[in-house]
Amino acid sequence: MTGHGDFETLRVAVDGRLGRLTLNRPERLNPLGVQTLRELAEAARWFDARDEVRVVVVSGAGRAFSSGADLSSFSGRPELPAREAADLGRQMADALEGMRALSIAAIRGWCVGGGLVLAAACDLRVASEGTRFSIPEVDLGIPLAWGGIPRLVREIGPALTKELVLSCRAFDAEEARAAGFLNRIVPEASLDAEVEALARALAAKAGVALFATKRHVNAVTSQMVGTARSWSDADGLVTALQDPECAEARQRYLAARRRRG
Repeated sequence: MTGHGDFETLRVAVDGRLGRLTLNRPERLNPLGVQTLRELAEAARWFDARDEVRVVVVSGAGRAFSSGADLSSFSGRPELPAREAADLGRQMADALEGMRALSIAAIRGWCVGGGLVLAAACDLRVASEGTRFSIPEVDLGIPLAWGGIPRLVREIGPALTKELVLSCRAFDAEEARAAGFLNRIVPEASLDAEVEALARALAAKAGVALFATKRHVNAVTSQMVGTARSWSDADGLVTALQDPECAEARQRYLAARRRRG
């Protein structure tokens, strides 16, 4: 197995035709901060440089896939303009979705906000039975960015996208599968084995056919939902982070989270 040792927040490795990309900050439930977003985009490019890789499994170390965007990492960084920081999530999702290899998200525990966008950028999604999803951005006083809206519309349709994003309610794996977001739900104890079997079965197929199918489907859906328009998501995010009413909403949400423990 060949690894990439230069990442601080990820584990990245290749085992023959199979790649592994693991969010590796389990003590904080794998948040997506500035550094992690940059490393995810770099990892996608790293896999693209390895012709033998046909499938990449994307997962989170520990008990959660991802707790979502780490908003604290986007402030207090004079070396990084606000809009540039706000656009890193879109760049991450575009890089992962544009990766030549097929990607399979192995999801357990919580998959929140930006973590759900990361999962939506993958080609296939398998979750354990106890997985929970939520999109709390509106309650945090910010719009769902990073190309999350068109990707959700693509996977689950416009009406359910509006409901889940606007209500910010949590939903479980069964609802996510019924909506079309998940390909499979498996028992918690067998998630890794089930994803491994699926990844190896796909990786054994002819590369030209695999990659052509991925590109064909992506080309069709890009015309349907227009993920390229998401370049402007950063502007809405920066505006919301500076808006007083949005800041008040964010403080209320975070205070409520602290009271719940």
